[in-house]
Amino acid sequence: MNIENHDELIAYLRARCHIGKQEQVRATTLAGGVSCNTVLIHRSAGPNSVVKQALEKLKVQQDWYSDPMRIHREAAAMRQLNRIAAAARVPQFYFEDHELHLLAMEAVPEPHDNWKTLLLDGKIHDQYFEQFGLFIADVHRISFNDARMRSQFHDRRFFESLRIEPYYSFTAQQVPEARDFLQRLISETRQVSATLVHGDYSPKNVLIHQDQLRLVDHEVMHFGDGTFDIGFSMTHLLSKANHVVGLRSTFIDAARIYWRTYRNHFEVDTEWEQRAIRHTVACMLARVDGKSPLEYLSDDERLAQRQLCLEFMVHIPSSFDEIFVLLRKERS
Repeated sequence: MNIENHDELIAYLRARCHIGKQEQVRATTLAGGVSCNTVLIHRSAGPNSVVKQALEKLKVQQDWYSDPMRIHREAAAMRQLNRIAAAARVPQFYFEDHELHLLAMEAVPEPHDNWKTLLLDGKIHDQYFEQFGLFIADVHRISFNDARMRSQFHDRRFFESLRIEPYYSFTAQQVPEARDFLQRLISETRQVSATLVHGDYSPKNVLIHQDQLRLVDHEVMHFGDGTFDIGFSMTHLLSKANHVVGLRSTFIDAARIYWRTYRNHFEVDTEWEQRAIRHTVACMLARVDGKSPLEYLSDDERLAQRQLCLEFMVHIPSSFDEIFVLLRKERS
């Protein structure tokens, strides 16, 4: 079954008593994701829900494949996150189907905004960066060296197929100057098993309802190197500083708020920050030259970001504060 066939999906939901036999239901396909088909179910006699079905071949220009079984990792991640973090941050999990590789969850109530859209429109609110940093710090702190969570989420195959291979390994092939740096980082990352790693802390996966962040998309979660989460998320903030005209300093200030909030709620030593910086540099390059480049960057912006990352790979900044200072000077 392809859930984008709405009649077939609604018949499936009725047959399994997820919606009433006579209930008025409407389905809308949601755009934006590359790894799943996603459909919003509007109900007349119950809360709206979202149904996701994992794709084997992702919707990108390059050949990029990943086992659809990852949807069940997302289901496990949602259950875990709702246990260890504020429930309002993650939609409630409803059910999963192991045969069809789909899951259903609570729909974030309307009205809501997508954080990525707000940021690209230049709408930067400090409270959202504080919430973002606090949420990630809570997940890392609560899961740190937890043996039960390490056992449950030890399998990293989806992280490998959705992050290591398309981001770091592919970029190493495309940019020879970065190969040694990226290969060392891959090896280092595989050896760390410290916290739950979400692996997809992107503004496009954050919906804002009543001034509260709601996080979606959890299929890459595993137990590993939490500094990847910092690098991946910081990349989105700093790439937008490179893109949104006239707001470079504002984005850098917001990134600083995010980092300081995280650091104030999760104990960060020098080694942790250094690894987070290396992941930031690697992810920023990967979002230019990897299999999933940021679609909003112009050719000139891609070139500038690539050159900056290659410079940082030679002379690694000692702290995020140093990065923020250097980036502020970049176009001053």
